[in-house]
Amino acid sequence: MTVKLHGLVAATHTPFDAAGALNLRVVEKQAKHLLATGVRTAFIGGSTGESHSLAIDERLQLAQRWADVANGSDLRVVVHVGSNCLADARTLAAQAERLGAVAIAALAPSYFKPKTLDALVACCAEVAGAAPGVPFYFYDIPVLTGVQFPMPDFLAVAADRIPTLAGIKFTNADLMAYQKCLRAQDGRFDIPWGVDEYLLAALALGSAGGVGSSYNFAAPVYHRLIAAFASGDVATARAEQFRSVQLIDLLAGYGYMGAAKAVMGFLGVEVGPARLPNTNLTIEQTRSLRASLEELGFFHWVQRQS
Repeated sequence: MTVKLHGLVAATHTPFDAAGALNLRVVEKQAKHLLATGVRTAFIGGSTGESHSLAIDERLQLAQRWADVANGSDLRVVVHVGSNCLADARTLAAQAERLGAVAIAALAPSYFKPKTLDALVACCAEVAGAAPGVPFYFYDIPVLTGVQFPMPDFLAVAADRIPTLAGIKFTNADLMAYQKCLRAQDGRFDIPWGVDEYLLAALALGSAGGVGSSYNFAAPVYHRLIAAFASGDVATARAEQFRSVQLIDLLAGYGYMGAAKAVMGFLGVEVGPARLPNTNLTIEQTRSLRASLEELGFFHWVQRQS
């Protein structure tokens, strides 16, 4: 049951049509795009996938479609199953196991927040227990959930209570805690990094991979970053990382979710609009974003031969 989320793992968008309904026909195109850009693992239904804006039936349909598309290919699928309703999370986890997902992950409940570390571990154990044959990752992203506990402490407590615990999707800028997690119990856990614009820092501390949204549309930048770092070419790695910073900063200025989905459309993968409470770009903003990306050099950066 060992799994490692090494290399680039794309946190994929959930595709919608113009009216905001699921448009699952696009999943095949998303999968082909990932494979064409050297990404071999999709993390579906997470923050980038707007999971908290989806009904449970929609999440079940999404996971089924990704499993069908990935079947027989080189693409691995990780399903995010976290929910404010633990019964829904268990239903999603059980389905992910039936579908053959390589792992599941779960955010902390964030409306009624766990008030203690013990309560957080209990929530995770309940979800993981619904898929006893699938590795489980806790998805730590305190900037969105508001749930903040030291992740080294989480591993110490959860290790004996969650038999399938594989590690943490660490979307948290605390590099000191990240180092402790990497070394917990002699490196037992897989701790994929989750902040794209800090990937080089994580690699320097021992990271073997990351899960991120910008790997959907800028994977070549990060492949070059990783290769340069591995070869000792730190200057090139820094330059590629700064490209990531410039790109993410630009998108954030328009509203990251809507802008990121627009970028996918620029690359020929029409994932549609974002759902409220995320916002979308106007026609004029879309034109402005494309012009800014061209000026930045983005479309050259993401050519695999560049």
